[in-house]
Amino acid sequence: MAKRATRVSVSKNEPVVTLYPERTWSPLDDDQEQSRDQSYVRKVRPQNENQRQLLRAIADHNLTVALGPAGTGKTYLAISAAVEAFQEGRVARIVLSRPAIEAGESLGFLPGDMQEKMAPYLRPLYDALSDRLGGKALRALLADGSIEIAPIGFMRGRTLNNAFVVIDEAQNCTYGQIKMLLTRLGWHSTMVLTGDPDQTDLLPGLSGLSDIAARLDALPDVAVMTLTERDIVRHPLVASMLTVL
Repeated sequence: MAKRATRVSVSKNEPVVTLYPERTWSPLDDDQEQSRDQSYVRKVRPQNENQRQLLRAIADHNLTVALGPAGTGKTYLAISAAVEAFQEGRVARIVLSRPAIEAGESLGFLPGDMQEKMAPYLRPLYDALSDRLGGKALRALLADGSIEIAPIGFMRGRTLNNAFVVIDEAQNCTYGQIKMLLTRLGWHSTMVLTGDPDQTDLLPGLSGLSDIAARLDALPDVAVMTLTERDIVRHPLVASMLTVL
């Protein structure tokens, strides 16, 4: 028999303690939520020349492929460009997608509905959106559908018009999956594909990101940008470690 939420109170002057809270975890429930609402980032400035060129490529092309190691700001810059385009009215919605692949270990069965099951995988996207919009605005935009975060498996058959689409962690997609995602691009839309070909969690030879990027690089209307260890904006040790690992 399932345990029910129990409230224990020793006296009227002591706080009520909930032993089994009747609520589910959400990536928007954060101890820093109040500080994020107060200090969300209005404008994002590139930290180096390659980041500057990436933002310029996103502004000038309907499809941009951003390759590079972890910490180079690929996802953050893409989401920042999406938020800016949405706020300026250049697109009507933002669509974010990411493969639900564990990084080397199985999380097992995750309870809850689809949104709750996908929440741990999509946390990096929520973090970037929260930094740019603030928690309250983000919840409102998610609720009315202006921002949609969807697993890759739910993208087939759709046509994304008047939208800014960001496909994150594309190194964990097969060639067929990336091809399917690219062909979702509709009218008046922008798509950014981000990933690190050297950090795929798929079996060797299954990732299609490098092959797709090489083929698209021949098209003049597609921008394929490559960032390097020199562009890493995390702790300096990250760049040092990636050169030897």
